[in-house]
Amino acid sequence: MNAALTRIKLLHTAVWCVFAGCIVAIPVATYGRRWEWAVGLSGLVWLECAVLALNRCRCPLTDVAARHTEERADNFDIYLPLWLARWNKVVFGSLFFGGEIYLLRVWLAGG
Repeated sequence: MNAALTRIKLLHTAVWCVFAGCIVAIPVATYGRRWEWAVGLSGLVWLECAVLALNRCRCPLTDVAARHTEERADNFDIYLPLWLARWNKVVFGSLFFGGEIYLLRVWLAGG
């Protein structure tokens, strides 16, 4: 593996960790009634969703990584297990959706 691809995979993995952490933290912040955190984390993830939507539901780093290898396994561009890279959007999309429903429900109930 070349150095450029290694750097891209490291960056992609770090960015993924930030957003996965945001998604996991939303219900935690909601439970603690930390509205500024819950809304801020949600906004960050919604921004990521907009970037993905504008890029045909792909992370822009995937396209950058593709220039450096012919490999196209689901995890060719990130340091994640193959199963998680394959199911990432389903797993974290579901967690995000559930966290957003929980946030909305608790907030509308008066916190």
